[in-house]
Amino acid sequence: MIVFRQADPRYPFLWESSDQPAGRWHGSGEGPAHYFADTPDGAWAELLRHEEITDPEDLATIRRALWAVDIGCPDLATVELPAAELTGGLESWPACQRAARRLRTQTTGGLTAVSAALRPGSARGWRVAGGQQPGGPRDGRVIVLFGAAPELVGWRCVDQGSPPTGMLASVRHYRDR
Repeated sequence: MIVFRQADPRYPFLWESSDQPAGRWHGSGEGPAHYFADTPDGAWAELLRHEEITDPEDLATIRRALWAVDIGCPDLATVELPAAELTGGLESWPACQRAARRLRTQTTGGLTAVSAALRPGSARGWRVAGGQQPGGPRDGRVIVLFGAAPELVGWRCVDQGSPPTGMLASVRHYRDR
């Protein structure tokens, strides 16, 4: 399985220690936790939501690396929580972290959940048929792997890029709740 992750281009694409700040699917000291998206747009959306970027002019100032990472075929548990918890703001993180702790005891791979950052149907991609056309609607997914992962191989697709200009319309911003 190939997944996508954006990162500061000055650093590796994965965390190696538990010093990682808490996130939706792990608390402080519970890392490393590696967050991936099933599409490049999902990876960009996660950045834009987390950084609360809503102004199109700000997109040009972003300089991030975008990575394609081969995670193999991990045993992923699917998170089942109410939509408000799966896609909510910071106040929903404790419920997601509790669910992730339970799932970590049941699987060796990690977890997958609906993307909190992408609006429903926004992971559609593109196809070529009489010119470039939007692909069919598709919901984005997040994949989270827990623990050190020195076996993973990544390819830098973009060295210091910014999200596509139309990306903001696909982001479920914190203020949209």
